[in-house]
Amino acid sequence: MLSLIDSHCHLADVKLRDEVEGVLARADGVGVRRMLSVGAIGPIENDRQTVEIAERHANVFAAVGVHPHDAKDATEARFAELRELARSKKVVAIGESGLDFFYKHSPPEAQEASLRRHLELAAELDHPIVIHCRDAERRLVEIVREVGMPPRGGVIHCFTGDSAAAREFVALGFHISFSGILTFRNAEKIREAAPVVPADRVMVETDAPYLAPEPYRGKRNEPAFVVKTFEALARARRCDPATLSAQVVANSSRLLRLPPS
Repeated sequence: MLSLIDSHCHLADVKLRDEVEGVLARADGVGVRRMLSVGAIGPIENDRQTVEIAERHANVFAAVGVHPHDAKDATEARFAELRELARSKKVVAIGESGLDFFYKHSPPEAQEASLRRHLELAAELDHPIVIHCRDAERRLVEIVREVGMPPRGGVIHCFTGDSAAAREFVALGFHISFSGILTFRNAEKIREAAPVVPADRVMVETDAPYLAPEPYRGKRNEPAFVVKTFEALARARRCDPATLSAQVVANSSRLLRLPPS
């Protein structure tokens, strides 16, 4: 059995938080030894619950932030609360932040202002940043170049771009994380981008409870299902699964500065 890390899930989501123990047990049963649980979605209480879950489980780590959908609520008071939550030793990243110009649940200018503050906060706290990007690659690159990458780097989670976008993100210093979308029939451009990412920058995730990979598409996602995305990633990169497993674990552990397991 290969070991894996789910580099992005949402264990405090209402669809998962009441059965975290079972979710973690099923993940461990298929080799998913660690995971990064991300708050950010909705009110600050989601971040608090995310940190609490991480503090109760040795194999769970946390990221706190404000999702671009909620960027209109990214006040200075909210950032002060995030800074306080990030004092926990289990918080290892800031985010997810970024830009989503597909849904635009928050105005683009609010998203951009929030992204800038997240980049600054990640640099201040010496954490990597977790980035959500949809239909906004060009503007994201411009803002990161203006503000600067946090010294600890970052990851483009749930990558949905093409090969050119992957190369540009890598050149900026980002890691690239692939989600269950990689397994979807219409995701050929993402599969074509997978081999472009250098071996020391590739990661894998579920984004659970969202975006379940085939053959679970349409069902509630959970960290155990990252195995299916990993298998698709190994095929797309045409590499030995054992080698890729060791690489994605090393990459996630290094970026997030996870302690030895």
